[in-house]
Amino acid sequence: MSQRIIAALLIALSSATATAQIQSVEPRPVPALVENAPDRHVVVPGDTLWGIASKFLKDPSRWSEVWKLNANEVKNPHRIYPGQVIVLNRTGSGPQLSLVEEKLLPRVREENSQQAIPTIPQDAIESFLTRPLVLDETTLEASLRVVAAEDNRNSASAGDNIYVAGNIGNTKEWIIYRPGNTLTDPDTKEVLGREVVVAGTARLVKNGDPATLRITSSKNEISNGDRLLPRPKPEIMSYPQHIPGVSISGRVLTIADGAPDGGRFSVISLSKGAKDGLEIGHVLALYRPGDKFKDRYKGEVKNITMPDEKFGLIYVFRVFDRVSYALVMEADRGVTSGDVVRNP
Repeated sequence: MSQRIIAALLIALSSATATAQIQSVEPRPVPALVENAPDRHVVVPGDTLWGIASKFLKDPSRWSEVWKLNANEVKNPHRIYPGQVIVLNRTGSGPQLSLVEEKLLPRVREENSQQAIPTIPQDAIESFLTRPLVLDETTLEASLRVVAAEDNRNSASAGDNIYVAGNIGNTKEWIIYRPGNTLTDPDTKEVLGREVVVAGTARLVKNGDPATLRITSSKNEISNGDRLLPRPKPEIMSYPQHIPGVSISGRVLTIADGAPDGGRFSVISLSKGAKDGLEIGHVLALYRPGDKFKDRYKGEVKNITMPDEKFGLIYVFRVFDRVSYALVMEADRGVTSGDVVRNP
């Protein structure tokens, strides 16, 4: 067969493959508006992007589509402040939301806080932004360690001094923690990391070896062997909600604070993280795994698995390599360990 014929066949094959790929991709329907959606909304203190999206859209996770954000803007979005006006444009191929700058806005912004509104309720996740949640064994071993409490006591609490071995540097604020449960993927049985149990916080009093720290708060008594990590600064969740660009399928690992189940505004951990393509701001759907049963009919027995049932939406706000944490934004029933999370 000549090279010219082979080349023609390859071109035809690649063209057919590309056509098949294009045909296999089904476009998503245009985002639907809620009944009686307003034409405009004036942003006020206490608003969130999710809450504003809920005023306009039946599916708030599709905010970035109607706001027409590109990938860079999703990661570094234009911030929205109290006093600004969001306008709904119903013309064209689908609804669009945009900001309208009014002459009064500069004065309004000067009189109010310069802080942009968050994407989700900040008070629901604030404590989870200022503490470590999942660590690998290498980080655990490298962490500073409590070696003694004042007056040689076996334990200490808020207001007491503790002594810490290791190079503490000039960091002032610290988290005191101890290793918690090992997180394991329910499907693959892989170890994903070690969850952290926060015992309290401490502030540097005097540097040295050992260094002296004063416990500023304590959930549990602090004991020798407890570990320390620098206390991270909280950040406003200003990443607009958006759907992952890759296929995600994972499980709910735990409900915060050891609760047996969770509901709206509960914090949950997931079996997927940055290595799986998850990012802050991603929205996933919650599914209850379908029931399994045996169907007996005319002497035959078949194993039947019911389809998974969608019952909620979650917003990912902290991402580690193999694990992430999300806030339950909507749920028609209780969220439990083992529930499935997937792209909406």
